[in-house]
Amino acid sequence: MNKGDFLSTWSKLHGDAQVSGIVKGWLNISYFITKPLAKIRISPNGLTLFGLVFGVLLYLNVQSIWAPIFLVLSLICDGIDGSMAIITGKFSKWGAILDSVIDRLTEVFWVLALYSLGIDINLLLSVLVLSAIQEYLRARAGGVGVVEVGVVTYAERPVRASFVFVALIAFNLDLNILNQIIAIWLALQMISLMKISRFIILKLN
Repeated sequence: MNKGDFLSTWSKLHGDAQVSGIVKGWLNISYFITKPLAKIRISPNGLTLFGLVFGVLLYLNVQSIWAPIFLVLSLICDGIDGSMAIITGKFSKWGAILDSVIDRLTEVFWVLALYSLGIDINLLLSVLVLSAIQEYLRARAGGVGVVEVGVVTYAERPVRASFVFVALIAFNLDLNILNQIIAIWLALQMISLMKISRFIILKLN
């Protein structure tokens, strides 16, 4: 599959979404990362599971300098599994469900890792619950026929991962600001949940 066909297929699978700007930039990067992996027959679901494995390794090595690297590797796997599905023609409803479940499980290990660093459990549980509700609302809205539920909020998964990354770096630099970092994340998560809730309510009405 050439890059043009890849971008066209991605657009069709996402409700004829426009491929431009940052999205196009990421898809171009994803295409060039995924293309050689497809030749060695790594499956989309295999990449999805590797994302979870790296999430577990992050938790097990949270106090080492490897933790941020495991986080990045986990995100790469999560970011290119969909591209692999397109390039190999192996996209399916089961794959989409597996991807969603693994994303939530991986985020649980993110929270466990941050808890191991001494971050307040109430802050961590709050961001975990609110982010899960946000993704659940998006999924349920799509299930009842609401289109364009891909509305971008202030706390999408890449943003959530960014806060984890910043917290890991702050820990390695012995900066006593870990709870403050998660508090900012929580504030954005609350705003994001309200944003997507309002969007869905307007669509349903």
